Amino acid sequence: MFLSRKVCLIITISILTLLQACSQQSNKADGSAPHKYSLYIRLKNNAEYIVQCDSLTGGTIDPEKQGTPLDIHQVSRDIIVKDNFYYHMGFKNDQFIKYKVSGKVFQKVDSVAMPHFSIENFRWMGKDTLQIIGLQAPSFTQVVYSLINTDSMKVISTGKLDIPHPGNGFNNMSVGFAEPLDSNLVIGYTYHKPVGTTSYTTSDTMYTSLVSITSGLLNTDKDTRSTYPAGVNNVQSYTFYDEHGDFYFMTCPGIALGNRPDVPTGVFRIKKGELAPDKKYFFNLSASVINNHAYGLWYLSKGKAIVRSERKDLYHDLNDHYSAAHFEFYVLDLAEQTATKINLPLDKGTRRECVIVEGDKAYISINSDKQGDFIWIYDIKTGETKKGLQLTGHTDYILRMDRL
Repeated sequence: MFLSRKVCLIITISILTLLQACSQQSNKADGSAPHKYSLYIRLKNNAEYIVQCDSLTGGTIDPEKQGTPLDIHQVSRDIIVKDNFYYHMGFKNDQFIKYKVSGKVFQKVDSVAMPHFSIENFRWMGKDTLQIIGLQAPSFTQVVYSLINTDSMKVISTGKLDIPHPGNGFNNMSVGFAEPLDSNLVIGYTYHKPVGTTSYTTSDTMYTSLVSITSGLLNTDKDTRSTYPAGVNNVQSYTFYDEHGDFYFMTCPGIALGNRPDVPTGVFRIKKGELAPDKKYFFNLSASVINNHAYGLWYLSKGKAIVRSERKDLYHDLNDHYSAAHFEFYVLDLAEQTATKINLPLDKGTRRECVIVEGDKAYISINSDKQGDFIWIYDIKTGETKKGLQLTGHTDYILRMDRL
């Protein structure tokens, strides 16, 4: 039986469309143009994969078939992604390593020695200039910095920052942000101490210091409205600048970071040109809006942001905080200090880099036990949501997604 030319053409177009929907997101191994997005996936057997794709709006990806496997003894989700390269601090060898995806191989490109450096946060200062702020291991009491040229993988400068060491029972610390102001850095941090042999807690005070690399500590502000500013941003985002140049950050006193659940999660503002949080502004999320703690903050535009909030009635303790589906997403109005729940399935995974904002759309990855692992599309103008790209096979978590 012979088919007409028209029927053959229709069948051919249908097949091509199906193939594109199902596999256009697979890693390119032919040296063609780079992809647009990177997804970091964990399977049900704990194997991890990088998947690169061109669209988040639809189709399916099976990471085992279309992704690049990772050696979990060498790299983890606390990676820095930019311009099709991945950066990660080696677990054992004190090397800051640059990788790229080459077909089915996560290939080491170069590295630079960074002895005893534990990364707390990073910031791109230019196309190939990366600022890393961290703590000196193994004591975690001295704040250190490094400025790296990521093209040549050479250290431009490195040293210690004049931030007071922990004391009075506190034996380590966290640095949540380090933002440039003229020739200085505005740094947010707090201190921790052990509770028993297996847990810790956090000071009720967060500190914001102005530090000169050459002259040392210039000024320090103390604030007790909340604690643990801005988390660890190579795991999850907690800060942003708005259109006016004001800097916003969220505090993280919940059990998965600060372990001070008696203290509220809040959003703070440092106004453009100022050195410390605005004493007139405090968006208390826990008390008046979501009635829980939150992890993760992403800016939309025009004074609106997305926050990812836990549901304390749906998990028992830290042992199931990661595996229980209990996270919800809200849109915050930063001026009115109100929140609107987004219509999405309950999400699991304590801390994830899970939101990408592009124009009038926010792409939100959801790990749902009931509806599957999808990138959901949130329409910022209408508030409507719909499913986009699906991760299939044995996918258990979409741990992070980044622009390439």
